[in-house]
Amino acid sequence: MTPEKLQSIAFKWFETFNNKELEKLLSLYDEDAVHFSPKLKMYKPDTNGFVTGKDALREWWQDAFERLPSLNYKVKSLTANGDRVFMEYTRTVNGEEDMLVAEVLDIKEEKIIASRVYHG
Repeated sequence: MTPEKLQSIAFKWFETFNNKELEKLLSLYDEDAVHFSPKLKMYKPDTNGFVTGKDALREWWQDAFERLPSLNYKVKSLTANGDRVFMEYTRTVNGEEDMLVAEVLDIKEEKIIASRVYHG
């Protein structure tokens, strides 16, 4: 896949996430996609930070959108190569300090098969 196609998937990811268009966001993912996030580990310790599949992603993001209605991601940089997009963005939530986040999307056949979030 070309770097431009990978980046277009990432930009669509940001657009659908920030607009809280959950089903459009999920349509970017493979049915069996795996997602890791330190926030998952904190809020749902039994997951050890991992969820698998669209149903689990739907539950996680629906909860986040309801808890944090002002949640927004601002792109700082995107780097795409091979089958991966490295994203840096600023997480903003009203009443919280902004947080710099790095996330990696692994993409196969134009679907996200894995995503990993990193922040301090």
